[in-house]
Amino acid sequence: MDTEKLRVWLEKLQAGELEVEELLERLRYLPYETVEEVAHLDHHRILRQGFPEFIFAQGKTAEQVNMIFRRIAKEEGAALATRVAPEVAQLVAEDMPEVTYDPISRVLSVGGPLLNTSTQKLTVGILTGGTSDMPVAEEAAHVLQFLGHAVQRFYDVGVSGLHRLLDKVSSLRTLDALIVVAGMEGALPSVVGGLVGVPVIAVPTSVGYGASFDGLSALLAMLNSCAAGILVTNIDNGFGAALAVHRMRTLRASLEHSDV
Repeated sequence: MDTEKLRVWLEKLQAGELEVEELLERLRYLPYETVEEVAHLDHHRILRQGFPEFIFAQGKTAEQVNMIFRRIAKEEGAALATRVAPEVAQLVAEDMPEVTYDPISRVLSVGGPLLNTSTQKLTVGILTGGTSDMPVAEEAAHVLQFLGHAVQRFYDVGVSGLHRLLDKVSSLRTLDALIVVAGMEGALPSVVGGLVGVPVIAVPTSVGYGASFDGLSALLAMLNSCAAGILVTNIDNGFGAALAVHRMRTLRASLEHSDV
């Protein structure tokens, strides 16, 4: 449920094309909808936050994911789930052949992009230290594209071959925001943050040998970055990085419409 759909319903009511009782039935599940006591779907979220409820598939059964995915898609016209196992994606696809599934990011989606008149489209650069960081980076990319933003990818530009990154700096400076994904020692966001003035979201990954402690070393390195103003998500949280950037769109829109 977004503001455009609600406006259309109210205009139809005003024009006599929609009965009061029918509108009441449509609004009945506006705040949330209970799905067989396994989930309470937050249909009101897009009105409050500017993005719909997404599905975190990890830990859910295939049947639960399928049930929730179909209900959100029916209500919102689009749906996206993260951390979806291939066998779960296959079950959903049997019910909804139009879904798309990316096995690298494990993102399952249907519909989108979610563009409307109030959406401030951003162009976001996504960087990785190495190819092994791609699953997390692609999670961020698919979420951003689903929300209507443009993505430019700069993969395998880690600090072990700094010349690969320096070759891209002029392009990075033209973008609205950067998501920098890295494992091992997690140094890439600090380097990028010292070279550009746009917002940088750092995402530590669990990629690395034993002393990386499944991404904890990269997380601590990013939190202690020498480059001021870098924001850091949790380990492997490409989804969170994408939503952080999406929230920034309102700031850009405010600045562009400001008289200052």
